[in-house]
Amino acid sequence: MTPVTPLDVVEINGRPATGAALRVPAFNAYGHFTAMQIRGGRVRGRDLHLARLDSATRELFGAGLDGERVRDLLRHALGEVSDASARVYAHWPEGDAEARVMVTVRPPQTKDDRPHSVLSVPYAREVPHIKHPDFGQLYHLRAAERAGFDEALLTAPGGLVTEGAVTNIAFWDGTSVVWPQAPSLLGITMALLEPRLPSVRRPVTLADLPSYASAFLTNSQGIAPVHRIDDVEFTVDAALMETVRAAYEAVEWDEI
Repeated sequence: MTPVTPLDVVEINGRPATGAALRVPAFNAYGHFTAMQIRGGRVRGRDLHLARLDSATRELFGAGLDGERVRDLLRHALGEVSDASARVYAHWPEGDAEARVMVTVRPPQTKDDRPHSVLSVPYAREVPHIKHPDFGQLYHLRAAERAGFDEALLTAPGGLVTEGAVTNIAFWDGTSVVWPQAPSLLGITMALLEPRLPSVRRPVTLADLPSYASAFLTNSQGIAPVHRIDDVEFTVDAALMETVRAAYEAVEWDEI
Protein backbone atom coordinates (compact mmCIF):
# COMPACT_ATOMS: atom_id res chain seq x y z
CA MET A 1 0.00 0.00 0.00
CA THR A 2 1.46 3.36 -1.01
CA PRO A 3 1.51 5.78 1.93
CA VAL A 4 -0.80 8.75 1.52
CA THR A 5 -0.32 11.81 3.71
CA PRO A 6 -3.54 12.48 5.63
CA LEU A 7 -5.20 15.83 5.90
CA ASP A 8 -7.09 16.74 9.06
CA VAL A 9 -10.36 14.84 8.62
CA VAL A 10 -13.37 14.97 10.93
CA GLU A 11 -16.39 12.82 10.14
CA ILE A 12 -19.50 12.17 12.21
CA ASN A 13 -21.42 9.01 11.41
CA GLY A 14 -19.51 8.75 8.14
CA ARG A 15 -20.22 12.28 6.89
CA PRO A 16 -18.05 15.40 6.95
CA ALA A 17 -18.61 17.20 10.24
CA THR A 18 -20.84 20.25 10.02
CA GLY A 19 -21.03 23.12 12.45
CA ALA A 20 -24.40 21.87 13.67
CA ALA A 21 -23.10 18.32 14.25
CA LEU A 22 -20.02 19.60 16.08
CA ARG A 23 -22.16 21.37 18.66
CA VAL A 24 -22.58 18.06 20.48
CA PRO A 25 -18.88 17.40 21.22
CA ALA A 26 -18.20 21.13 21.57
CA PHE A 27 -20.81 21.80 24.26
CA ASN A 28 -21.29 18.38 25.87
CA ALA A 29 -18.28 16.68 27.42
CA TYR A 30 -20.31 13.59 28.33
CA GLY A 31 -18.68 11.09 26.01
CA HIS A 32 -15.55 9.04 25.55
CA PHE A 33 -12.94 8.12 22.96
CA THR A 34 -10.02 5.94 21.98
CA ALA A 35 -6.82 7.00 20.22
CA MET A 36 -4.72 4.86 17.90
CA GLN A 37 -1.80 4.88 15.53
CA ILE A 38 -2.48 3.32 12.14
CA ARG A 39 0.27 2.03 9.86
CA GLY A 40 -0.38 0.34 6.56
CA GLY A 41 -4.10 0.34 7.32
CA ARG A 42 -3.52 -1.67 10.49
CA VAL A 43 -3.48 -0.98 14.23
CA ARG A 44 -2.10 -2.78 17.26
CA GLY A 45 -4.75 -3.96 19.70
CA ARG A 46 -7.73 -3.36 17.42
CA ASP A 47 -10.05 -5.60 19.43
CA LEU A 48 -9.02 -3.86 22.66
CA HIS A 49 -9.93 -0.50 21.13
CA LEU A 50 -13.30 -1.83 20.00
CA ALA A 51 -13.99 -3.43 23.38
CA ARG A 52 -13.08 -0.16 25.13
CA LEU A 53 -15.53 1.77 22.97
CA ASP A 54 -18.31 -0.76 23.44
CA SER A 55 -17.84 -1.05 27.22
CA ALA A 56 -17.71 2.70 27.82
CA THR A 57 -20.75 3.31 25.60
CA ARG A 58 -22.71 0.73 27.59
CA GLU A 59 -21.66 2.29 30.89
CA LEU A 60 -22.37 5.88 29.86
CA PHE A 61 -25.44 5.40 27.67
CA GLY A 62 -26.94 1.99 28.46
CA ALA A 63 -26.33 0.35 25.06
CA GLY A 64 -23.23 -0.81 23.22
CA LEU A 65 -21.32 0.32 20.16
CA ASP A 66 -20.94 -2.26 17.40
CA GLY A 67 -17.31 -2.89 16.50
CA GLU A 68 -18.01 -3.49 12.81
CA ARG A 69 -19.74 -0.13 12.60
CA VAL A 70 -16.68 1.52 14.14
CA ARG A 71 -14.37 -0.23 11.66
CA ASP A 72 -16.54 0.86 8.73
CA LEU A 73 -16.48 4.47 9.92
CA LEU A 74 -12.72 4.37 10.45
CA ARG A 75 -12.12 2.98 6.97
CA HIS A 76 -14.39 5.62 5.47
CA ALA A 77 -12.61 8.48 7.25
CA LEU A 78 -9.19 7.11 6.27
CA GLY A 79 -10.06 6.73 2.60
CA GLU A 80 -6.77 6.06 0.79
CA VAL A 81 -4.68 7.07 3.81
CA SER A 82 -2.56 4.21 5.12
CA ASP A 83 -0.61 5.83 7.98
CA ALA A 84 -2.35 8.14 10.45
CA SER A 85 -3.25 9.08 13.98
CA ALA A 86 -6.95 8.42 14.49
CA ARG A 87 -9.42 8.97 17.27
CA VAL A 88 -12.92 7.61 17.66
CA TYR A 89 -15.31 9.58 19.89
CA ALA A 90 -18.74 8.44 21.03
CA HIS A 91 -21.60 10.68 22.16
CA TRP A 92 -25.30 9.89 22.32
CA PRO A 93 -27.47 12.99 21.98
CA GLU A 94 -30.99 12.77 23.33
CA GLY A 95 -33.32 11.58 20.60
CA ASP A 96 -30.68 9.76 18.52
CA ALA A 97 -31.38 6.09 17.84
CA GLU A 98 -27.74 5.10 18.25
CA ALA A 99 -24.45 6.50 19.43
CA ARG A 100 -23.05 9.35 17.37
CA VAL A 101 -19.51 8.41 16.31
CA MET A 102 -16.94 11.04 15.41
CA VAL A 103 -13.71 9.92 13.71
CA THR A 104 -10.73 12.24 13.40
CA VAL A 105 -7.74 11.50 11.17
CA ARG A 106 -4.46 13.38 11.44
CA PRO A 107 -0.83 12.75 10.42
CA PRO A 108 0.86 9.83 12.20
CA GLN A 109 2.73 10.42 15.45
CA THR A 110 5.53 8.46 17.11
CA LYS A 111 6.51 8.96 20.73
CA ASP A 112 9.82 10.69 21.27
CA ASP A 113 11.80 7.86 22.86
CA ARG A 114 14.44 10.04 24.49
CA PRO A 115 14.55 9.90 28.31
CA HIS A 116 11.64 11.86 29.79
CA SER A 117 11.37 14.03 32.88
CA VAL A 118 8.13 13.86 34.86
CA LEU A 119 6.56 16.24 37.38
CA SER A 120 4.24 14.79 40.02
CA VAL A 121 0.99 16.66 40.68
CA PRO A 122 -1.84 16.06 43.18
CA TYR A 123 -4.62 15.22 40.76
CA ALA A 124 -6.59 12.11 39.82
CA ARG A 125 -9.03 11.89 36.94
CA GLU A 126 -12.74 11.36 37.59
CA VAL A 127 -14.07 8.01 36.33
CA PRO A 128 -10.47 7.09 35.46
CA HIS A 129 -11.24 3.72 33.84
CA ILE A 130 -12.98 5.53 30.96
CA LYS A 131 -10.96 7.50 28.42
CA HIS A 132 -12.75 10.83 28.27
CA PRO A 133 -11.86 14.49 27.69
CA ASP A 134 -10.50 15.81 30.98
CA PHE A 135 -9.57 19.45 31.58
CA GLY A 136 -7.50 18.71 34.67
CA GLN A 137 -5.07 16.28 33.11
CA LEU A 138 -4.33 18.65 30.23
CA TYR A 139 -4.01 21.59 32.61
CA HIS A 140 -1.35 19.74 34.61
CA LEU A 141 0.40 18.49 31.47
CA ARG A 142 0.72 22.00 30.07
CA ALA A 143 1.90 23.32 33.45
CA ALA A 144 4.52 20.56 33.65
CA GLU A 145 5.73 21.39 30.15
CA ARG A 146 6.02 25.07 31.01
CA ALA A 147 8.11 24.06 34.02
CA GLY A 148 10.50 22.19 31.73
CA PHE A 149 9.15 18.64 32.17
CA ASP A 150 7.89 16.25 29.49
CA GLU A 151 4.93 14.73 31.34
CA ALA A 152 2.86 15.08 34.50
CA LEU A 153 2.41 12.22 36.96
CA LEU A 154 -1.07 12.21 38.49
CA THR A 155 -1.21 11.23 42.16
CA ALA A 156 -4.07 10.50 44.55
CA PRO A 157 -4.13 11.37 48.29
CA GLY A 158 -1.13 10.01 50.14
CA GLY A 159 1.04 10.42 47.06
CA LEU A 160 -0.43 7.30 45.43
CA VAL A 161 0.82 7.11 41.85
CA THR A 162 -2.01 6.55 39.39
CA GLU A 163 -0.98 7.36 35.79
CA GLY A 164 0.61 10.00 33.61
CA ALA A 165 -1.45 12.85 32.21
CA VAL A 166 -1.45 11.14 28.79
CA THR A 167 0.44 7.94 29.57
CA ASN A 168 0.67 4.90 31.78
CA ILE A 169 3.82 4.54 33.83
CA ALA A 170 5.69 1.39 34.87
CA PHE A 171 8.61 0.84 37.23
CA TRP A 172 11.41 -1.73 37.25
CA ASP A 173 12.42 -3.24 40.58
CA GLY A 174 15.21 -5.39 39.15
CA THR A 175 12.99 -8.43 38.71
CA SER A 176 9.53 -7.29 37.63
CA VAL A 177 7.82 -4.52 35.74
CA VAL A 178 5.60 -2.88 38.36
CA TRP A 179 2.38 -1.26 37.13
CA PRO A 180 0.86 1.01 39.80
CA GLN A 181 -2.21 -0.51 41.43
CA ALA A 182 -4.54 2.47 41.59
CA PRO A 183 -7.66 3.83 39.89
CA SER A 184 -6.45 4.65 36.36
CA LEU A 185 -7.02 4.03 32.68
CA LEU A 186 -5.86 0.72 31.28
CA GLY A 187 -4.08 2.07 28.22
CA ILE A 188 -4.05 -0.12 25.12
CA THR A 189 -0.23 -0.20 24.99
CA MET A 190 -0.12 -1.15 28.67
CA ALA A 191 -2.72 -3.86 28.08
CA LEU A 192 -0.62 -5.28 25.24
CA LEU A 193 2.65 -5.17 27.18
CA GLU A 194 1.54 -6.37 30.61
CA PRO A 195 1.08 -10.06 29.70
CA ARG A 196 4.24 -10.03 27.55
CA LEU A 197 6.54 -8.83 30.33
CA PRO A 198 7.33 -10.12 33.85
CA SER A 199 4.62 -7.88 35.28
CA VAL A 200 3.10 -7.31 38.70
CA ARG A 201 0.66 -4.73 40.01
CA ARG A 202 1.08 -3.14 43.40
CA PRO A 203 0.55 0.27 44.98
CA VAL A 204 3.35 2.77 44.31
CA THR A 205 3.67 6.04 46.21
CA LEU A 206 5.94 9.02 45.68
CA ALA A 207 7.83 7.93 48.79
CA ASP A 208 8.55 4.58 47.11
CA LEU A 209 10.17 6.06 44.00
CA PRO A 210 13.81 5.88 45.20
CA SER A 211 13.42 2.11 45.61
CA TYR A 212 12.94 1.59 41.87
CA ALA A 213 15.86 1.42 39.48
CA SER A 214 14.12 2.47 36.28
CA ALA A 215 10.78 3.58 34.87
CA PHE A 216 9.12 4.04 31.50
CA LEU A 217 6.01 5.57 29.94
CA THR A 218 3.57 4.05 27.45
CA ASN A 219 0.73 5.34 25.31
CA SER A 220 -0.67 4.91 21.81
CA GLN A 221 2.35 6.68 20.32
CA GLY A 222 4.88 4.27 21.83
CA ILE A 223 7.28 3.87 24.75
CA ALA A 224 9.85 6.15 26.40
CA PRO A 225 12.20 5.76 29.38
CA VAL A 226 11.99 8.07 32.38
CA HIS A 227 15.17 9.61 33.75
CA ARG A 228 13.62 11.79 36.48
CA ILE A 229 10.43 12.20 38.50
CA ASP A 230 10.63 15.44 40.48
CA ASP A 231 14.12 15.24 42.01
CA VAL A 232 14.34 11.43 41.95
CA GLU A 233 16.75 10.19 39.28
CA PHE A 234 16.27 6.90 37.44
CA THR A 235 18.72 4.82 35.43
CA VAL A 236 17.88 4.55 31.75
CA ASP A 237 18.33 0.78 31.48
CA ALA A 238 19.13 0.02 27.85
CA ALA A 239 18.59 -3.73 28.29
CA LEU A 240 15.21 -3.18 29.93
CA MET A 241 14.07 -0.79 27.22
CA GLU A 242 15.22 -3.21 24.52
CA THR A 243 13.14 -5.95 26.16
CA VAL A 244 10.08 -3.70 26.45
CA ARG A 245 10.36 -2.49 22.86
CA ALA A 246 10.90 -6.03 21.56
CA ALA A 247 7.74 -7.15 23.37
CA TYR A 248 5.81 -4.28 21.80
CA GLU A 249 7.23 -4.86 18.33
CA ALA A 250 6.14 -8.51 18.57
CA VAL A 251 2.47 -7.46 18.85
CA GLU A 252 0.67 -8.18 15.59
CA TRP A 253 -0.97 -5.38 13.63
CA ASP A 254 -4.69 -5.91 12.99
CA GLU A 255 -6.50 -4.76 9.88
CA ILE A 256 -8.93 -1.90 10.48
